[in-house]
Amino acid sequence: MEKGCKFGTHRVIEPIGSLPQGAVKISNSMDILSNEILIDVQTLNIDSASFTQIKVACNSDEKKMVEMILKIVDERGKMQNPVTGSGGMLIGTIEKIGGDFPDKTIKVGDKIATLVSLSLTPLKIDKIKKINIANDQVDIEGKAVLFESGLYAVLPKDVPEKLALAALDVAGAPAQVEKLVKEGDVVCIIGGGGKSGILCCYQAMKNVGETGKVIVFEYSEGNAQRIKDMGLAHEVLVGDATKPVDIYNTINEMTNGDLCDVVINNVNVPGTEMSSILITKDEGIVYFFSMATSFTKAALGAEGVGKDVTMIVGNGYTKGHAKLTLEIIKESKDIRELFEKLYV
Repeated sequence: MEKGCKFGTHRVIEPIGSLPQGAVKISNSMDILSNEILIDVQTLNIDSASFTQIKVACNSDEKKMVEMILKIVDERGKMQNPVTGSGGMLIGTIEKIGGDFPDKTIKVGDKIATLVSLSLTPLKIDKIKKINIANDQVDIEGKAVLFESGLYAVLPKDVPEKLALAALDVAGAPAQVEKLVKEGDVVCIIGGGGKSGILCCYQAMKNVGETGKVIVFEYSEGNAQRIKDMGLAHEVLVGDATKPVDIYNTINEMTNGDLCDVVINNVNVPGTEMSSILITKDEGIVYFFSMATSFTKAALGAEGVGKDVTMIVGNGYTKGHAKLTLEIIKESKDIRELFEKLYV
């Protein structure tokens, strides 16, 4: 059996020389090479920015959404939204393991969640069985391939599969919060009421301790109330994050002009870059987890308002992210019950 590039470049059709994520089209042949694994796919968890874009473009018509998803996968060989550039992740059962695949601890029949984006994962969909409008998950019949460099987690037996999928899809966010937020920090989480936001709130509250403060900015009154009810922030504000001056004035007054040490952006719509930047103090940190972020707008916008802030791209991976996120699910009864209600 032939061995491929560990990063999957042997799968790239166009443009040749690029990596799979940046490619316009990759091969989704399910004949695996010796350092790949074949997965029998159960569910796709399409990332929030991508799913929202598809839903809006199709006016929430499930038939049209099915057609759009199938068209994307057929044209690209992967589930990469051409508008947002993002993908998501999947859960499935290992069907076949190449002899040169480096991890010898996994076995055929293991249920896994991929921890690399669908925007680089060779995927073939035979049938879309169900689209869940409420939670971004799509049940399918199909196959996928994971490269040697691909990250994954064997699903824990004490957490429902779809709950694990939902949580692991955003595992990079709370894990980055754990790294970035210190005791005593003032933290603002924009879009704190969604899946990634709730996990970030929990971790931020844990990190800031008794001397810090966690502020949540939410567009949805329902999501804002949920954060209040769960005690996941010290202050919860409702507003439109695409209006940066309004948010700046509110946070400036609330912090007596000190602004925030760390700002976490979890929103799934474009146009919130400057709200995040304006409310961050000089030499503070902005973490853009949202795939709706324009890094051109962020970089040039920060320059335009004279802000010296560290801006971090929302890398969905950091060491230990899966373990930390699943621990949150196990530690917090409220979060687990909410996620079970939404995703199971």
